[in-house]
Amino acid sequence: MTGTMTRYVALLRGVNVGGVTIKMADLAELVRGLGYSEVATVLASGNVLFTSPDAASAVKRTLEQALRERFGYEAWVHVLTVEAIAEIVAGYPFERAADRHAYVVFAVTPEVREQLLAVPLDPAVEQAQAGDGVIYWSVPKGSTLDSAMGKAQSAARYKPWVTTRNLNTLEKLAR
Repeated sequence: MTGTMTRYVALLRGVNVGGVTIKMADLAELVRGLGYSEVATVLASGNVLFTSPDAASAVKRTLEQALRERFGYEAWVHVLTVEAIAEIVAGYPFERAADRHAYVVFAVTPEVREQLLAVPLDPAVEQAQAGDGVIYWSVPKGSTLDSAMGKAQSAARYKPWVTTRNLNTLEKLAR
């Protein structure tokens, strides 16, 4: 315990896709039950805001264990402060357009981030750029899963280490 309350965002990987279904009300109930306060879920894709005196690393371990026990799946969670999410949003380097998705890929380790950044991309289709612990990614709508970066990050070996969020979602979490 640090004693100071911190506002966190937990990004659950693979929730409500691929057979792992968690109702956001159940997720909020679980997080409250762990003693965290000011709990709110955002959208139905495994995003939860809450306040805790604990360090992010301790919160991550606690959440992953609780999710595994309660919902019976191999849970992986990225825990960041609201301030860190706001900085990530502010750092998005690509022009936003109605026909493109603006994504942020969260990679737990620098090695995974570097491996993904090494994926050869067709710059006429998609762009990727390193950020602080993330990869900024722009891809045409309708091409996400078929793009080089989309295919690379969906590889099974990255499952515990990577989660992706649309910039619009992150903007809601940073408020």
